Amino acid sequence: MGIDSESDIAANLQIGPTTEGMVRIYVEGEGIELPLDFDPEEAEEIADELRMAAAKARAVRKGPKGGKGRR
Repeated sequence: MGIDSESDIAANLQIGPTTEGMVRIYVEGEGIELPLDFDPEEAEEIADELRMAAAKARAVRKGPKGGKGRR
């Protein structure tokens, strides 16, 4: 499965600081619990990547010439 493939998998996502000064992204789904810890600088890089991906996704939705794309 690639990043652009649809999926029927559902998961919960939690993000917050740990007591050790890390930023944890916690993913929980059916049969899986995945805690991912990042130092604050890495977390900021991830946040920047999320913002860039969101901007690109908005551009795709707008489509060419400002019209609305597929949803």
